[in-house]
Amino acid sequence: MRIGCIILARYNSSRLPGKALIMFDDKPLLRHVYDALDSVFTSDNIVVATSNESSDDTIADYCQREQINYYRGSLQNVADRFISAAQENSFDYAMRINGDNLFVELTTVRKMILDAQKSQDFYSNVPGRTFPFGMSVEMVKTSFYEQVLKAINESANYQEHVTLYLYDHSKMGNRKYYVNDEYPEASGVHLSIDTPQDSKIAQRMLKRLSKPIYENELSTIVKTYHLCQHHE
Repeated sequence: MRIGCIILARYNSSRLPGKALIMFDDKPLLRHVYDALDSVFTSDNIVVATSNESSDDTIADYCQREQINYYRGSLQNVADRFISAAQENSFDYAMRINGDNLFVELTTVRKMILDAQKSQDFYSNVPGRTFPFGMSVEMVKTSFYEQVLKAINESANYQEHVTLYLYDHSKMGNRKYYVNDEYPEASGVHLSIDTPQDSKIAQRMLKRLSKPIYENELSTIVKTYHLCQHHE
């Protein structure tokens, strides 16, 4: 069984242009995400999936320079880009991580890899939002996702939001959800890098957190967020 991780990333962002390669400390956002996952996966099982539009040449060029596996597909149909990247790399299971998730939730990542041996169709820590925004981890069985792709492709909204169809059809497939019951205060905290303000807060956080970022506990990250949220 081959379990791979797909990092979805694009360069153009209406609220924070070029965010994938914005520097945080000494390296780009995308590299922080990659390095966190590289501590769990082997490098040949991590793929950056970006679009085949010229706007994403910058990301492809960066991946080439850094010898990071990458795949280029549809800009608008992110679902197709995701599953095509999984198919090209012969992943039996494909984990989805967004490229703006600076604080990757590796505890859940490790649990999903272990639980894949039980052969469920869909794994997620999103329902209930007990984890912060920006710490979403999802994983699908490739053959299962291939079966629902036709239905996903009937809606532009489902194409853009890779797993939304699965949440809207919650009885499809065998699934397992993960809940954060160790630090409830983390629920609802916004850690994804969506806006310039998010970037500023994250920059402040990195000055206080130990390195590498992914070795910090969830409680430490959330407490640091609150500390930095209103302080210049």
